[in-house]
Amino acid sequence: MTEESAPTRSDRVANERRGRRRSTKLFVRDIIIIFVVAVLVSFLIKTFVVRSFYIPSASMENTLQINDRIIVNELEPSLVPISHGDVVVFRDPGGWLPPQPPSTQNPLAAAIDSALTFIGLSAADSNDHLIKRVIGLPGDHVKCCNALGQISVNGVPLKEPYILIPPGQTKAATVDFDVTVPKGELWVMGDNRYNSQDSSRNQNLPGKGFVPIDHVVGRAFVITWPVSRWTWLDNYPEVFAGVEDSK
Repeated sequence: MTEESAPTRSDRVANERRGRRRSTKLFVRDIIIIFVVAVLVSFLIKTFVVRSFYIPSASMENTLQINDRIIVNELEPSLVPISHGDVVVFRDPGGWLPPQPPSTQNPLAAAIDSALTFIGLSAADSNDHLIKRVIGLPGDHVKCCNALGQISVNGVPLKEPYILIPPGQTKAATVDFDVTVPKGELWVMGDNRYNSQDSSRNQNLPGKGFVPIDHVVGRAFVITWPVSRWTWLDNYPEVFAGVEDSK
């Protein structure tokens, strides 16, 4: 049996260096794992729960301003039914938007935007979608306008505090209509009624101004940016209370 010699100073230094290198590797490994998990969780949330969009036009003023960032609840309408007054994001039903010009981003900016879109912090396809307020649900009789310039739903006139009407105008829409919303469709309008490419202005298209429910990405529920504009988006149940009671 031989007696083990005590470690020399050089051995202790070498062991300490190996320990530090191992700790550094473990730290880097943990950071990478945390980052990958965070990206995957963000991707799953974006795909199935919520998604970010920015507002490219004035059609929803003053509720939404150009370049506002919003969060959209993708559980509606897949799991939660759409309600009157909801502000929804939907794919162009066909012909509502002009052809989009090709992207002019440089390759680096495009790559960054694609990465942010993948994890849900950006929305590269915002220009391919529209955002409006739901006025008519399937089966509703929606008409404009009565003697006071109001829209009525199922014979109930709406007092809409959220709409923007220019001085000197009194009607709640620029185009008259008298429609019954088909099954599986919606009648939607912008809050800025005199500057909104909505259902009322697309009655001449094959879809007759209606939006298929399966085109709806989700319901916008909060403004997240700029910070000064942070607020929950209301669907004004009191405006549509009489409509619900009429069913």
